[in-house]
Amino acid sequence: MNRNKNAFINGMRDGIPIALGYFSVAFSLGIVAKKAGLNSFQGFLSSILNHASAGEYAEFTVIMADAPYLEMAFIILITNMRYLLMSCALSQKFNPNTSYLHRILVGFGITDEIFGISIGRGGALNPYYNYGAMAIALPSWSLGTAVGIIAGNILPASIVSALSVALYGMFIAIIIPASKTNKIVGGVVIVSFLTSFAVSRIALFNRMSDSMKISLLTVLIAGLAAVFFPINTDDDAPIPSQKEVSEYDT
Repeated sequence: MNRNKNAFINGMRDGIPIALGYFSVAFSLGIVAKKAGLNSFQGFLSSILNHASAGEYAEFTVIMADAPYLEMAFIILITNMRYLLMSCALSQKFNPNTSYLHRILVGFGITDEIFGISIGRGGALNPYYNYGAMAIALPSWSLGTAVGIIAGNILPASIVSALSVALYGMFIAIIIPASKTNKIVGGVVIVSFLTSFAVSRIALFNRMSDSMKISLLTVLIAGLAAVFFPINTDDDAPIPSQKEVSEYDT
């Protein structure tokens, strides 16, 4: 019991910086949610169930486009696909005796940042560490969205319009460093921009909604990049010791 309690407290401690960052980003996302017609409760509920900036932005874009639910499900599936891979990687950190319930609950709360602090822990991962991080990070994300919607209803239209640009700035901040570090990523980003612009000008695709265009282009371009520029795997990576597999993090 003390072991789980300590793991939970450690998770909350490591989740505090994540929570602070989440609130500011989700605030900008709330401005977009307000433009999509959501109230503060709907925005909070959306964020507590779909804690991913790209996934939620795609969701709100589909809502603004008045697209069908099937299209919404498809685009959210595509934008959040990376969490499937993160879940598979994180599952290897658990003690083999960890129950499926713990694995499912931890999988529900995986975000880029929570995955990062979890995968970096030494030894086997105690699920209560993730619960601690989730307990402070996810409510902050959801509250930020709700507060952003409330602010969008109070602030002047000019300020709301300016704040709505902040989310685009966040996406740019994500792709620029990766593009500068990896020329392949930079090339894929440029191809994505050019292809998206070209498709928007082709009359053949006029009947297709913007969200569906983005989804299909994401699958196509990412798939081609994976085929032609596969990531080299390190076959000489060290194998975890039995001690690392069997002991829980304290």
